[in-house]
Amino acid sequence: MAKKQKNKAKTASFPKGTVIFIAVVVAAAGAGVYYLMTTSTPVNVDHPVFAAPTNLYIIGLHDPTQGYLYEQESTRQAQKSLSSGVPDASIHIPKGTLVSLHFINEDKDTQAPMDLNIDAFKVHTNKLGYFQAQTINFVADKEGTYTYYSNLHPEMKGTITVDP
Repeated sequence: MAKKQKNKAKTASFPKGTVIFIAVVVAAAGAGVYYLMTTSTPVNVDHPVFAAPTNLYIIGLHDPTQGYLYEQESTRQAQKSLSSGVPDASIHIPKGTLVSLHFINEDKDTQAPMDLNIDAFKVHTNKLGYFQAQTINFVADKEGTYTYYSNLHPEMKGTITVDP
């Protein structure tokens, strides 16, 4: 019997509270890494991109004389520009740029739902109600001029040109 007690005393174990604490820390770290990986992966690539994005703000509006249209703002290189609300707003982006596109429905006149789509970069927003917004990240990885448009309002369109 003395031999059994001697062997039992040599076995080291962690207190139950310490094991639970370590498990919680590991689970929280794993969840944090998963969140970082999923939110850092643009919609048109299969890996995270850790770079400062160019913020692009596209606003959906309704004008009584022009109908539904997009306006756009950009904060590229700390300069702010605002389009004049023309029915065909054009955006220029250098190739390889990480773009954080923020679409906002500001149609206070009709309060109709709006959406925005750029097929070439797999950008498709939800149908957004008045003053709702959605942000989508994508990489401008193909040179050329691409149309962005609305499925709900066919007259809403614009172009994105990806420059070399």
